[in-house]
Amino acid sequence: MRNLVKRFGKFTALDGISFEVKEGEIFGLLGPNGAGKTTTISILSTTINLTSGHASIYNRDVVKSKDDARKLIGIVFQDPSLDEELTGRENLDFHARLYGIKGNDKREAIDRVLKLVELEDKADKQVKTYSGGMKRRLEIARGFMHKPKVLFLDEPTIGLDPQTRRKIWEYIVKLNKKEKLTILLTTHYMEEADAICSRIAIIDHGRIIRLDTAEKLKDSLGGDVIKIGTGNPKRLMAILKKCKLFGSIKEFNNGLEITTNNGSHAIPKIIELAKDAGIDVAYTTLNRPTLEDVFISLTGNAIREESASSADQLKANQEARDTRGKPI
Repeated sequence: MRNLVKRFGKFTALDGISFEVKEGEIFGLLGPNGAGKTTTISILSTTINLTSGHASIYNRDVVKSKDDARKLIGIVFQDPSLDEELTGRENLDFHARLYGIKGNDKREAIDRVLKLVELEDKADKQVKTYSGGMKRRLEIARGFMHKPKVLFLDEPTIGLDPQTRRKIWEYIVKLNKKEKLTILLTTHYMEEADAICSRIAIIDHGRIIRLDTAEKLKDSLGGDVIKIGTGNPKRLMAILKKCKLFGSIKEFNNGLEITTNNGSHAIPKIIELAKDAGIDVAYTTLNRPTLEDVFISLTGNAIREESASSADQLKANQEARDTRGKPI
């Protein structure tokens, strides 16, 4: 995707974003509500049109070759879209018919995805009896039963408890590895992006402000921070500076604050040097940068988790008016 712009009336939802997703990776769009994540997914899945720029799926233009692009993708929407009066198997059967999967191929596809998300024993129960996590697993199963090359997951664990959320992460990683499936997901959960994404694009106010692996994003803040309590901080600082193994070294009351790329390896070396010099170490602490720290560093604010703003609501209403009655 290159220089993608999407406007809803006077509101600019996407302001010239560009990125490429590598085949076989889990790529994350990380940002607060209203950042432009769902709009990006909607354009890539051909459900809304872009204003300007270019986007394609395996070289199929999402505007000029919509039908070809759709054959390559699966999508799990942020809002639930299951028929709760049907069983899990019936929901999958209906989806298979829409994709023209018939006969033995249909039965095999349904059995395959039910097994992968571990819902075989619940397949013939009505969906209204499912837990929130089970419903999400069924939606994920439905999204890839036609064997797409790319799966879009829009806030796949929103509203789920932490334990269920982690279980969904396991299924996403399992899908990626076992099915060799390229996955693009949106999230505002820092720990989710950190845990499962190969690369992360931080997006805010319709712009991508940084794109890299989680580790490199965190390293961009200067590395781990070690605090050493000692009664002789000036002498220990002089010894550590001679080693040239660390980043910045600052003195504070009765101790040092040291920045380094690998704190867990650095601490034993610091203690060894202090011991050889006869300097007592009272305590050590290690703080690793988080994606939250990165986001705050880049935007000056913590990530917003509140409901969509009035501008976002205006955007949604405008979209509904623009697309009502039009084929997609």
